[in-house]
Amino acid sequence: MKAITSRDNPLYKELKNLASSSQVRRKSGRTLLDGVHLCQAYWQHLGAPQLCIVSESSRAHHEVDPIVVRCLAKGTQTICLPDALYHALSQVEHGVGLMFIIATPAPAFPLALKESSVVLDNLQDPGNLGSILRSAAAAGIKNVFCSMGTAFAWSPKVMRAGMGAHFLLNIFENADLHSLLQNTQIPILATSSHTEQTIYQVKLNQPVVWLFGHEGQGVAEDLMALASHTVTIPQRPEIESLNVAASAAICFFEQVRQSL
Repeated sequence: MKAITSRDNPLYKELKNLASSSQVRRKSGRTLLDGVHLCQAYWQHLGAPQLCIVSESSRAHHEVDPIVVRCLAKGTQTICLPDALYHALSQVEHGVGLMFIIATPAPAFPLALKESSVVLDNLQDPGNLGSILRSAAAAGIKNVFCSMGTAFAWSPKVMRAGMGAHFLLNIFENADLHSLLQNTQIPILATSSHTEQTIYQVKLNQPVVWLFGHEGQGVAEDLMALASHTVTIPQRPEIESLNVAASAAICFFEQVRQSL
């Protein structure tokens, strides 16, 4: 294991840029997994990272040490940072000092949608995106398509909210949603407050595409026009609408219930 103690070290400068800039992460095709849980989930589902980073105070931690040993056994570059340098990279307060640098997964784009998928139009909030990814993975949905304006799925905030769900999903960013939905071979469902058909009245024991939009503006009109069904989630009239992540979770698990 190599120790890096200087802020002027070229590798440390590279890591600092990667940790602080979404643009750098997108351009380099790499991202940073911050914390033991995400690193364990990545190792379980996808294997060894490009780089393992451990803080000096966490080297002997009972959760960190086995992961570091596995990384070294696989020949993964592994570095140790003084706590001050490590915490300058990390966005997790009071966490265990372990990070992975990974190549952002780039799955092959499907020619047509034939299995249940999630399509996200201009979703802005990283917490909402991460929650939707987590619910989708828990419901057995594999594909998530994000429009150009949707939050970066591999940002640290989204990954923390996703709690490892990313590694069970095929995530496609900057997708042309209009072309995608025009070519789908299965029903497209969008939630709307301007319809009477509830989520519980539509047939969901089959593959469907779930379409969700911007937290305030909803789904764009041209995309909404491609929906096979619009559905509503019954709720008390005192509340104007549900949070998009909550709506998505209700939809996904109603589909699971009907498929049992």
